[in-house]
Amino acid sequence: MTQPQPSPALVSAFAPGGTLRASINLGNPILANRDAASGEPVGVSVDLAREFARRLGVAVELVVFEKAAASVDAVKNEKADIGFFAVDPARSEGLRFTAPYVLIEGSYLVPESSALTDNAQVDAQGHRISVGSGSAYDLFLTREIKHAEIVRLQGAGPALAALRAGDVEVAAGIRQLLEGEAARAPGVRVLPGRFMVIQQAMGTPASRGAEAQALLAAFVEEMKASGFVTDALKRHRIEGAIVAPSA
Repeated sequence: MTQPQPSPALVSAFAPGGTLRASINLGNPILANRDAASGEPVGVSVDLAREFARRLGVAVELVVFEKAAASVDAVKNEKADIGFFAVDPARSEGLRFTAPYVLIEGSYLVPESSALTDNAQVDAQGHRISVGSGSAYDLFLTREIKHAEIVRLQGAGPALAALRAGDVEVAAGIRQLLEGEAARAPGVRVLPGRFMVIQQAMGTPASRGAEAQALLAAFVEEMKASGFVTDALKRHRIEGAIVAPSA
């Protein structure tokens, strides 16, 4: 069921300047990327941002970042009004999250010659795991890894390059991205299964209040139930992600 038109006060809470600033992270290709022809940001998160702005009756401005951490900081510091993030306890301060709209698998990439065959073998003394600094994988592994060393680099590209160069034994990231890297050139393979499921949600600055959070949460639930998210995944030819169940 379509939600009623939000009150002027709620519209103002989301877009105090009259334009909804949406923080878009291009570091996660499942959610957003640049159009090959125009160079403009496209993807599921872009579609959701435009639709939410339409519901509010305001224009949308896409504030684009290459890394998740920078995208999160923009919303926390109120340089953007909404964002699209992996839910993580380390990001809870200063943000209000919705329930997830998409679930993504996090996996490991290893050299073809590696003796590793299972995710449980990765956390061992002497293993180095490359990861994009501030990403959902970094936050999760920082809590969970007890013996291996985490090597934090400036995004997914450098993390994959470090594995190719032999600087680390394992790279962590989005399963779809790792499978693409393995298909791009021989020498690496993805370990079976996953080490985590990433819950991708929408978020807004905590200062915008509980009513704003409730409106954003209801919007996400409607987008899942109506098929909007499913259609967006198909339209952008995204594999490796599924629509999250209803909250």
